[in-house]
Amino acid sequence: MGNTDKFEMIAGMYDTPERIHIAKVSSDAIREYAVDAKDKNAIDFGCGTGLVGMNLLNEFNSILFLDTSQNMINQVEKKISDLNLRHADTLCFDFEQEGLSDLRADYIFMAQVLLHIPDVEFVLARLFDVLNDGGHLLIVDFDKNEKVVPDIVHNGFNQAELTDMMIKIGYRLIQSKTFYTGSKLFMGQDASMFVLDSRK
Repeated sequence: MGNTDKFEMIAGMYDTPERIHIAKVSSDAIREYAVDAKDKNAIDFGCGTGLVGMNLLNEFNSILFLDTSQNMINQVEKKISDLNLRHADTLCFDFEQEGLSDLRADYIFMAQVLLHIPDVEFVLARLFDVLNDGGHLLIVDFDKNEKVVPDIVHNGFNQAELTDMMIKIGYRLIQSKTFYTGSKLFMGQDASMFVLDSRK
């Protein structure tokens, strides 16, 4: 995934108060769509240090924390061990490099991950293959922001354009909304975040 090297370096000091707060509002937004999911299995895709997934452990039967950065996964494993969690697991894996034919999930959620992925359509298609029939892909990310001039990330997403791309892949029943606005939220700029729910 894009920017893995950067995330390897910052893993140990990633959990700042700001990131913990954004993870909480992101997981609250995802929780709205995780209805009757207590017997379902989820993947926290691009999990980082697991800030979002840790907030959602009670919503699912199990969560697999997946990231391309081994140092981030190490942080998640420490949390799992410290909390003696039984229904959480980890996987260090790069979806852009190889496919996972045997991986399946009822829910996949990704918070501020799409931002870092160069070929968005390719990865969304890979995730579609991993979802069980009727499964949900939940995306939390920034609305498109012209004030942000990215060098290695997208400057957010237009919800309608993202929806069109996902329909083309095969996702259905797509709904999205802006749910949070904050100051200096996105590379020093005021920004808003959206949540998108889709089904396979």
